[in-house]
Formats: sequence, structure tokens, C-alpha cells
Amino acid sequence: GRVDKLEARKAINHWKAKHLDFSALLTHSDPNGKATLRCVRHQDHELSGSLDNELIKLSENALTKKKPVVIEIPIRNINRTVGTMLSSEVTRRFGSVGLPEDTIRLNFKGSAGQSLGAFLAPGITVRVEGDANDYVGKGMSGGKIIVNPYQESTFKPHQNIIAGNVILYGATAGEMYLHGMVGERFAVRNSGATVVVEGVGDHGCEYMTGGTVVVVGQTGVNFGAGMSGGIAYVYDEHEWFGMRCNLDMVDLESVWTKEDKETLRTLLEKHLKYTQSTRAKDILDNWESRLPLFVKVMPMEYKQSLERIRQEEHRDDELVLATEEVYRG
Repeated sequence: GRVDKLEARKAINHWKAKHLDFSALLTHSDPNGKATLRCVRHQDHELSGSLDNELIKLSENALTKKKPVVIEIPIRNINRTVGTMLSSEVTRRFGSVGLPEDTIRLNFKGSAGQSLGAFLAPGITVRVEGDANDYVGKGMSGGKIIVNPYQESTFKPHQNIIAGNVILYGATAGEMYLHGMVGERFAVRNSGATVVVEGVGDHGCEYMTGGTVVVVGQTGVNFGAGMSGGIAYVYDEHEWFGMRCNLDMVDLESVWTKEDKETLRTLLEKHLKYTQSTRAKDILDNWESRLPLFVKVMPMEYKQSLERIRQEEHRDDELVLATEEVYRG
């Protein structure tokens, strides 16, 4: 705000600058000098009213004795970044390793606010019956997030939205199972999380660098733009995906190797276990006929890097064998 401290250059003789007039921008906002131009009060982020304060109290046995706890509680869209402060407590006490799987189980019913499970720590499982807003699992570094529609819902989950935009932004680890469709920019900059979802909007897996994504439904346009790592498996039953994927940095392959088949089937079985997805059940029940409909999205540079690693490992194995033969005479 101290425009009076700015020094304007007067010796500018350029045709582009001749008709520019910044006098309105450089006018002091308060010519009388009564406005406050510095910080005079602390910000109040209203953390005292956060739902996590209650979650931390209810998780005391897990945080002090590593004993499993199950918490059943309603959730509303005013409850934002639920699980983040709890995750901070977990990492403060146990480090990045966190707690054993499912030590803290949070079972919510309702509509979760923005950034559910942001920076989620290992050992925490978040389950929502209802729906969620944007940024679910933002920066998550472990744990598990499961979102299901209400039990009394009559719509088809794979044709309806269950969560919002920019889900899994910058995630580094953990698992997520979403029984429904999500919005745009799904798994942007994901670098290690594993997720199964039943449909995504535009720009899915944008700038993704690691992790595994399974989409058992339609995608929007520009899928995989800037994707340099990780793998995605997309169920392309209508054979439209080739026109919706950005092929600048990725190749599209069939799912034929034993490793790919096992990975994909295992994740679908987990999705069915956690969500009772009829979509996943149909694919698994008709595995041989449904498998050819999956497309593997593989970043070109990532594939080349994996091949170089395999070749180096192969050379190392050959060197060990040769050394053993020489040693044995």
C-alpha cells in the first residue's frame, strides 16, 4: 500500500509506453493517512471449532496405546479438511510411518466439506456414506478413503457424481475407493496413491507422476495431459477413450501381461469389498470378456525408465552369476 515509496522511471522513451497512464494505480488509497497499512491483529482460522478436535479426543487410545478405535459420527459440508489435524497428531507421535492399517476408523454419514482426508496419515481409514466436495485426499500420504452413496439411494452410482473436483491433488501414498463419478482434474499431480473410481471429468491424471488409477467408467477429454509417471487402467466399453486421451506423453496399450492383470483384478476386488460396487462385480463376474475392454495408459518416458531399470538389474544378475562361476573355478 506504500505507493509513496515507489520511484517512477521518467526516462522511458518507447512507443509502447507513450500512451500508458498508471496515475490511478499509483494514487495513495488514503490521502489523509488514517488507513492501517500493516498487520495489527492475528488471523483467526476458527480451528477451535474444527471437527478434528473431537476426533483427536475420541482417538486417544489409538494415539497413546496404538489400540484400534472406531468412530461413528455425522458430517456436514461445513466440516472441512476433516482428518488433517488428526493426521498431524499421528505423524507427530509416530512419524511418517504412522499407525498400522485401520487403527483409526472414521465412519461418517452426510456430505463432507472440502479437502476431506487432506494429508491423511497411514493408519487412518475414512469412510463416508453420502458424498464429498472438492479436494478429497489432497496431499494424502497414507491411509484409506472410501466414499459410498447413501444406502437408500436408488440411482446408479457409475452414472452419478459422488465427489467433486481436483481429488487426490498431489497425493503421495494411500488408497481411495469412490463408488461413483467425480469431477474434473482427478488425480492431478498424484505421485503415489492408488485409487479406483467409476468415472471422471476432463483433465484426469493431469501431470501425474506416480501411483495407480483405475477408472471403471467414462472419462472427460484431455486425459493424461502432462502425465510422466504412474499407470492408469480405463474401462473403455464404448471405445471412445482414444479420442479423449491426450497422447502427447502417453501410449495406450492392452492389458495383457500377468502383472497388469493381477494388479487390475486385485484393485477391482478391493473396490467391490469396500463399496459393493455392482460395476466392479459385473466386470469380475465376466472377467474374460470384460478384460479386453480395459486400456492401459502408460507414460512413454516412464516406460523407458522402467526398461532401463530392468536391463540394469539383468546385467547385475548376469555379473553375479559370472562372479560365482569364476569363484567356483
